[in-house]
Amino acid sequence: MLLVEDSMTREVVTVSPETRADEALALCRERRIRHLPVLEDGRLVGVVSDRDLRSATPALGDPARAAALRRLRVGEVMSREVVTVRPDEPIEVAANRMREKGIGCLPVVEDGRLAGIITTSDVMETLVFLVGANEPGSRLEVLMPDRPGSLAGVAGIFGELGINIVSVATGPRQKFPDGDTPGRVAVFRVDTIDPSRAIEVLRRAGYVVLWPPQGS
Repeated sequence: MLLVEDSMTREVVTVSPETRADEALALCRERRIRHLPVLEDGRLVGVVSDRDLRSATPALGDPARAAALRRLRVGEVMSREVVTVRPDEPIEVAANRMREKGIGCLPVVEDGRLAGIITTSDVMETLVFLVGANEPGSRLEVLMPDRPGSLAGVAGIFGELGINIVSVATGPRQKFPDGDTPGRVAVFRVDTIDPSRAIEVLRRAGYVVLWPPQGS
């Protein structure tokens, strides 16, 4: 199981509510980050993004921008309702929480203290390794009957052909082409460059191969 602590950044760059906006933006540029947790007396009180800071001041090129950034304090524009995650929670919990809230990061809190931060970029990189997209191989999308044993049946075909499964993920339910048989989509990453033999056997066994498309 991949946990938040496996993907989070532990060395977190933070600011205080009294940090000037221009200083916070400079930190974002120097560290190449977009989000800064805001701490007050060691307690997490907010999160501010580079977008929050830029949006609260005149546009780039406006002569008044520099002065406005010096006057503005992080506490004036930070998000105070902070959504967090624990380091021992599964990575998919963090991903879904960010999706539901429409946010780009989650401070990681353990025993009331800031232990790290995880961003959408961290989750995306984890997903790439999780599904084996960084390794050579092929992607097969298979529509299987939605009943016990179907996944094992597909895996058995790969095994008989001597093809190793790098990863597998199940997708949404959908009907078979006949319109009546309930099915479920499974996405396989397998360690073969030429999956044509596997596709042929799968189709003969009654499975529908959605990807790669027939004829490709």
